Amino acid sequence: MTARSFGPVIVVHGGAGKAATDVVEARRAGVRAAVMNGWQTLTAGGSAVEAVEQAVKMLEDDPAFNAGRGACLNRDGEIELDASIMDGRDLAAGAIGAVKRIANPVTLARAVMEAGGPILLVGEGAQQFAAVVGIQECAAEALVTERQHARWTALRQECAESVGTVGAVALDRAGHLAAATSTGGLPLKAPGRVGDSALIGCGTYADDQLGAAGCTGDGEAIIKLTLAKTALEFLREGEEPMEAARRAVRELTARTGAEVGIILLDRYGRIGVARNTAQMACAWIREGNIDPEIFD
Repeated sequence: MTARSFGPVIVVHGGAGKAATDVVEARRAGVRAAVMNGWQTLTAGGSAVEAVEQAVKMLEDDPAFNAGRGACLNRDGEIELDASIMDGRDLAAGAIGAVKRIANPVTLARAVMEAGGPILLVGEGAQQFAAVVGIQECAAEALVTERQHARWTALRQECAESVGTVGAVALDRAGHLAAATSTGGLPLKAPGRVGDSALIGCGTYADDQLGAAGCTGDGEAIIKLTLAKTALEFLREGEEPMEAARRAVRELTARTGAEVGIILLDRYGRIGVARNTAQMACAWIREGNIDPEIFD
């Protein structure tokens, strides 16, 4: 195909699964606001990395989503958070796992990336790094919503409204790609559990030579198939972006039976979105269309 001229594109998602009507509407509004936030960053000349961070931060601050404030509680009644970010320009990446009392884990993941040392920090090591780079901890209770605490107290494992992540992929005016993902993980998960959202190639991947992808759903299944990288390899084989996303979901479904969703961009800014779940809040904006398109 003939390469299109580069122009900004951003896609965000708010997690895959099934949710009550009021939650669905809140998530639609949330992804719309987040994609607009990321778009404004891109059109102001910001990088793809800056755009995905800003979009994901907005979703982390929104209690309708399973990330940051509003994340689900683990077996011990605590919130532990995972996040990652990747720059397709040079394959720089940063990730954090099982962190507590951090309101915006994606910003901590970006700090890990920019430090240029280890790609993944978890638990106490990640907390110590946050202090070194000046990211302040918040009170643990500041992240807990009444809805999630009630679910944990009642031991209701109706995880459809909590399973999933939030994420974003973007292409900037310079033709560079980035991806970011953030999550609270599974309701009642084992303390210390780290899922796909913190693992580069599984929940998040970006490479200017291929594309950018973000995944949501059953983290263990996503890890088994390194789903984000697998979907982008389908682009290398010549698949169109939408078919690459669908093929990745079909393959995971066939191999594991798990529920997942994926968003991706190819290096020309073409969009792919797929899921095997009842719903996935998703929105995107591309040059020439500044009205967020909603997919769910």
